[in-house]
Amino acid sequence: MAHATLGAKKVLSPDDISRSLKRISYEILERNQDASEIVLLGIPTGGVPLAKRIYEVLKHEQANVSLGIIDTTMYRDDLSRNPVRNPHPTSIPAGGLDSKTVVLVDDVLYSGRTIRAALDALVDIGRPAVVRLAVLVDRGHRELPIRADYVGKNLPSSKEESIVVLTREVDGEDAVLIEKDK
Repeated sequence: MAHATLGAKKVLSPDDISRSLKRISYEILERNQDASEIVLLGIPTGGVPLAKRIYEVLKHEQANVSLGIIDTTMYRDDLSRNPVRNPHPTSIPAGGLDSKTVVLVDDVLYSGRTIRAALDALVDIGRPAVVRLAVLVDRGHRELPIRADYVGKNLPSSKEESIVVLTREVDGEDAVLIEKDK
């Protein structure tokens, strides 16, 4: 558990995360008539493994969805304050995004700035029919008028706290932790 510190409190267990992602997956299917028009785009780093898990649930349900990755690094509005960022490759499915239902997937929705960057990146790639947002955790404190369409858990938190999402693919375990900032 590399990211956890003393005093971190586990707020979601592996089972909680699995249930949340399954519920989000089924909500996506229920709200979209044609699954073949759905493109899931994971936002690095935390959204990518979650998008893959949602994709697997939807494929298990025989939904013909597409999966990709959208990097927001060069679209961030804080590059001048934090210029050291490693870009991740953007991977768009062969069918593209034009006229599709794009579901952006991220781990935590906080200020909304990452999602704004993802929307800017989408403009350079194609023109989806509609863009939706799925997040595992919505912690509030929005700075922009952005809301999630699919939420695993609303987790009100203080600005003096951090939400840490651990995934087995990256961290070797699934957990959502809340910890006091130093």
